[in-house]
Amino acid sequence: MDPIFLAYASFGVFVFGISKGGVPGPVAMLAVPVMSFAMSPLQAAGILLPLLIIMDFSAIYLYWKKWISSILKIIIPASILGILFGTFTFQYTNENQIRVMVGVISIIFVLVSFIQKSDFLLKPTKLKGYFWSSVAGYTSFLIHAGNPPMNFYTLPLKLDKISFIGTMTFAFLVINVVKLVPYYYVGLLAPSNLIVSLMLLPLAFVSVLFGYFLQKKIPEKFRQLLKNVIIAMSRQLDRPHRACVFPLRCSHRLVHTY
Repeated sequence: MDPIFLAYASFGVFVFGISKGGVPGPVAMLAVPVMSFAMSPLQAAGILLPLLIIMDFSAIYLYWKKWISSILKIIIPASILGILFGTFTFQYTNENQIRVMVGVISIIFVLVSFIQKSDFLLKPTKLKGYFWSSVAGYTSFLIHAGNPPMNFYTLPLKLDKISFIGTMTFAFLVINVVKLVPYYYVGLLAPSNLIVSLMLLPLAFVSVLFGYFLQKKIPEKFRQLLKNVIIAMSRQLDRPHRACVFPLRCSHRLVHTY
């Protein structure tokens, strides 16, 4: 396996894992942009999904019964609708659109951060919960970036830290398991991608545990630095995408596999 490809893939898995472990902020948003330096964004999404499910099961053990069921009853059904929308529109999606979406998600994250820090928190309602959760389901389907849209609903709820992490962990466990069927349907769970996922499985476990122990020690200045890095990474995706450095199936071939 190409060492450059493996390095980018490992970094993507690691940052997702520490986020699943409870490290707050924009850490997970680095995964797909960084991996896209060595592969297509959709190929990165296909490699990550099985690992995300493993991470979610590991994290749900750490935050067992720390979720709030009333919020999940809003988030999960609406997110599934977003996943269905992503599935049926996938054949019309190309890599350039995915890169634009990564940039848009980065902007959304900045807006979420502003709302979180300001006193002007929009009153959370069920309607807003359904809307933002459906958007999160769609963005999660394409690039595993459901958290920023979801936070427009969940942050104004002002949950305590553990309840927030527990609720989001349970929600994305269900969302990612549901995504298995459409990912298989559109061809993103190709055997070559699954082989890479299997190779990175040990790192998935280690990174979740590492994130769990780091969650209480991450300073705000470090989270601010990560925000700036994410924006820089998303801008990189606007450049013409070069050929994959590892001979796996690229997303532009997968788009037409219906």
